[in-house]
Amino acid sequence: MKKWYITLRYIGFSLIGVSLLMFLAAFIAFRDNCDDSFDPLIFSAMAAALCGFFAISGTKPQEKMCVEDGYRIVTGCWITACIFGAIPYLMYGGEFTVVNAFFESVSGFTTTGASILNNIEALPQGLQFWRIASAWIGGIGIVTLISLVISVQHDRHSVLTSAELSDIAKSYYGGRKKYFIYRMLAVYIIITTVSTVALRLTKMPWFDATTLAMSACSTCGFCIKNLSVGFYNNVAVEIILIGAMLMGATNFSLIFSTIWPDKNTNKNLFNTQVIRWFLTLVGIATLAVTANLYFSGYSPSFLKALRMAAFQVCSLSTTTGFATADTNLWPTGSMGILILCSLVCGCSGSTSGGMKMDRFVMAVKSLKSTTRSLIWSNNANQTKIDGQTKGKESISSIITFMGIYMFIIAIGTIVFDITMDFKTSLTASIACMGSVGPGFGDVGSMGNYAGLMGFQKVVAMVIMLLGRVEIIPMLIAFRSIFLR
Repeated sequence: MKKWYITLRYIGFSLIGVSLLMFLAAFIAFRDNCDDSFDPLIFSAMAAALCGFFAISGTKPQEKMCVEDGYRIVTGCWITACIFGAIPYLMYGGEFTVVNAFFESVSGFTTTGASILNNIEALPQGLQFWRIASAWIGGIGIVTLISLVISVQHDRHSVLTSAELSDIAKSYYGGRKKYFIYRMLAVYIIITTVSTVALRLTKMPWFDATTLAMSACSTCGFCIKNLSVGFYNNVAVEIILIGAMLMGATNFSLIFSTIWPDKNTNKNLFNTQVIRWFLTLVGIATLAVTANLYFSGYSPSFLKALRMAAFQVCSLSTTTGFATADTNLWPTGSMGILILCSLVCGCSGSTSGGMKMDRFVMAVKSLKSTTRSLIWSNNANQTKIDGQTKGKESISSIITFMGIYMFIIAIGTIVFDITMDFKTSLTASIACMGSVGPGFGDVGSMGNYAGLMGFQKVVAMVIMLLGRVEIIPMLIAFRSIFLR
């Protein structure tokens, strides 16, 4: 019973955080001549706040927590936030059936950016902001925000951080974990603020600039326009968003260490292998897609091909999912490269989803060292990354993670394939697991997920949650719930 009290208390903190953003969305609805989303948002905010208050006041803080408690808290907070986040959609109605409302909420909080809406611009301004706000709070991690309001005891920060973030994400920071959380949040707010101001300088309205910046930095891809970023048709806007997306997909601790050097670590953006791999592969993919678009005759201009390729490659490799073109019309080679970008994606310690570049680099280096040890028997089978030697257990856990990751994608593909073609099914499963959003076929960059059947949407929601919570913590949490 004590375990449930611990979990319930922290779920209460998460609901308070969700209610604050709902109140802000309700205020925006009020400013917009009290539009149709005001009542649903204010009611939902009050419901979340009351439930959070009773959950906190009815439980007592615990002095000690184990990592299993952390996993259960993380999973409980994510699921509860998604449930309460769907209430405004349900009350508003329109395209939001029960399943659709929960799908949109899960997609937002997991920063997937997949939508069931056929006409996004028909939503009132308050509800549009709530869609983006749910993604923004999901991007930094609900549990990370919880850690800012709880007692600053070291063990609690340690447990919650360990449960919310993978060890890879924390490997570039050598200080106390509570400071790690503060640094992540500071970088997140700075990137969002700078991006908002930069977009505003392009003469974009404040509401558009703010929501686009929040969506880009959370690498979600929700947009307030049906044509996504293609609506603006502005090179400056696209360049700013490319920068925001790349920063959102980069390890926040490294960004902080680059701006404010830390004596505990000498790592920064300029001397880290993972960042070099990430930017190099994004650059290679961009040039490959550009060449394919130009020489296939799809784009008569090389510069136009470069513009489209750079934005779409950055969008998918960071799992943001913004679009400036209908990629369903692109050559097969370009589609294949974009699918690969949707698999590996950004770096650990960022808002990006996918397998993460860190794991990819370690898997490649492990394969290389294993091959060399087989050819030269006297060569030690060691894998080093950024000066750190990774043991067999670390490599084994990464290979296991990647295997489970691909297995879940395969299951999703089979489920979606019941009513859809294989290209749509495969890319939809990859997009949900990697928090990417758009795939190809019916769920392409200018399409949506409205065509999925009800049970397929439920499966997609489960896949999105597994991808966001990184599989293992969620499985351990469910095991601790159902087994003594």
